Amino acid sequence: MRTYGQFCPIARGSEIIAERWTPIILRNLLVGCRTFNAIAAGAPGLSRALLTRRLRELERAGLVDISPKPDGRGSRYEPTPAAEAMWPVLQSLSDWAQQWTDLTTEHADPDAVLWSWIQSYLRTELLPKRRVVVRFDFHNRGRRNVWLLIERGGAEICRFDPGFGDDVTVKISDPIAFARWHLGDIAWTDAVRSGAITVEGPQDLRRALPTWNRAPETHAATTSR
Repeated sequence: MRTYGQFCPIARGSEIIAERWTPIILRNLLVGCRTFNAIAAGAPGLSRALLTRRLRELERAGLVDISPKPDGRGSRYEPTPAAEAMWPVLQSLSDWAQQWTDLTTEHADPDAVLWSWIQSYLRTELLPKRRVVVRFDFHNRGRRNVWLLIERGGAEICRFDPGFGDDVTVKISDPIAFARWHLGDIAWTDAVRSGAITVEGPQDLRRALPTWNRAPETHAATTSR
C-alpha cells in the first residue's frame, strides 16, 4: 500500500480507503456480505484478482478479519470495529454525492440497483407467501435477463432462469429512472406512467412489487433532513 508520507490524518486515512474499489468493498462488507462471491456480486467490474488483493490490504490495515469457513470451503470476511466506524464516513460521502454530483447513464447500472435492493433494502415481511418469479429485462444495457426468485420468506437474484416460469416481467427502458426510484427521487407510479419501467403480470403482484423495496422511502427521509 502506497503512502503519502504525511502526518495528516486525512492523508493517513486516504492511504487505506482512497484506493480504487476499496470504499465499495467496505460498503458491501458493512451491509452484510460475508463471502467472496457475495462481496464480488456487489462490485460488477471488479476482477477477482483485485478483490483478493484489496481484501488482504484491508486485513493488514485492521479493517477485515479473514477466517476459513467452518466447512473449509473458502473464507469468511468479517468487518472489524475499525471498519464499522467507517460507516458514518461512507454515509457522509453518500450524502455529499447525492447533493453535488449528477446521476448519469454510466452510473445507472440496473444490475447494481437490484443488488442493493435485495442485499440491503428488501422488506421480507411484505413478500408473497408463495413462490414468485420476477424477470427483469435489462437488454437495453446489453445484458441477459435477470430473475428474482422469491420463496421461503426471502429472495435471491438468479443469473439464469430458475425454471419455474415467470410470474411478473419488469422491463427497464430507462436505467436512470430505475436508479432514481431506488434513491427516492421519483415515484414508482411516475416511472411506470412515463414508460421508463414496464410491468406485466397479475395486478396484485404488479402493485405489491415496489413495496418490497424500502430504499426509496429511506433515502427520501435522509435527504429531507
